[in-house]
Amino acid sequence: QVQLVESGGGLVQPGGSLRLSCAASRIIFSAYTMGWYRQAPGKQRELVAAITSGGSTNYADSVKGRFTISRDNAKKTVYLQMNSLKPEDTAVYYCNARQESVWGTNSWGQGTQVTVSS
Repeated sequence: QVQLVESGGGLVQPGGSLRLSCAASRIIFSAYTMGWYRQAPGKQRELVAAITSGGSTNYADSVKGRFTISRDNAKKTVYLQMNSLKPEDTAVYYCNARQESVWGTNSWGQGTQVTVSS
């Protein structure tokens, strides 16, 4: 079964930076669209950024210009570089893998906490 393990979360001051990593296993990584979602207490889970197997990217309007998603197919890892962090970025961040096929699977990591506070 698919395994996704996030790392890199933590506590950072406003204006600071963090880089999240998601390591995938048990999948043919190059056949998946990878994404980062986040969820704050009492709020719905929302898409932050996604990257297809071909390298096309999508970002939530709230993070455009501040966050960058990238992938390393050789390492089966997707990254989220987060700069100029704001308190409203505080959430649990989840890695997502979606198979690029008609009946593709959709898998989630356990999440990593990001807290932006002074």
